[in-house]
Amino acid sequence: MPDTPNLDERRAALESIAKEVRGCDQCPLHSGRTKAVPGAGRADADIMFIGEAPGYYEDQQGLPFVGASGKYLDQLLGQIGLSRQDVFITNVIKCRPPGNRDPLPAEIETCTGAYLDRQIEIIRPRLIATLGRFSMALFFPKNSRISRIHGQPKRSGGRIYYPLFHPAAVLRNPNLRPVMEEDFKRMLTLIEEIDQAGEIEDEPPPPKQLSLF
Repeated sequence: MPDTPNLDERRAALESIAKEVRGCDQCPLHSGRTKAVPGAGRADADIMFIGEAPGYYEDQQGLPFVGASGKYLDQLLGQIGLSRQDVFITNVIKCRPPGNRDPLPAEIETCTGAYLDRQIEIIRPRLIATLGRFSMALFFPKNSRISRIHGQPKRSGGRIYYPLFHPAAVLRNPNLRPVMEEDFKRMLTLIEEIDQAGEIEDEPPPPKQLSLF
């Protein structure tokens, strides 16, 4: 891809990756899926959301966050004046793990290396919002706890990484809802800060084995 791909080129590149994902057989998860879930949204989104893995409804429809968690994510976006069409939403893992179990390290490594890294490079989001601990672990130290670092932005490589609770965790624990909504609202302020500052002052990058860059 050229250094400054236009919107059509980004869309085409993302669709190419999506086709690869739908035909992927690089790990055993492919044998149990109904539909793979590449991700969806703007090809030049300022904000990219990365969740954990598809669930039952996502596996049925081939789209990210379409169950109860997705409806809540839509509500959160609406509260800050955005919709799915304004952002890009995907997961660390593109196929549903059996019984919604946690992704395995080998699955994460395979899927991020083959697909997620490339999606990030194409979209070039200014802010990556991680939803839950598995996507958070790609950009933050392994011993980080979401309960402690949620809503605390990290600036690295000219981009902001922003850890959030997973919507499913908030639905299970309604006491987290006010915190989640406040964290969500701050994203717009962070984007505005990028606009005003021009360049983001980098913090130390994540450990090499966790970095996508």
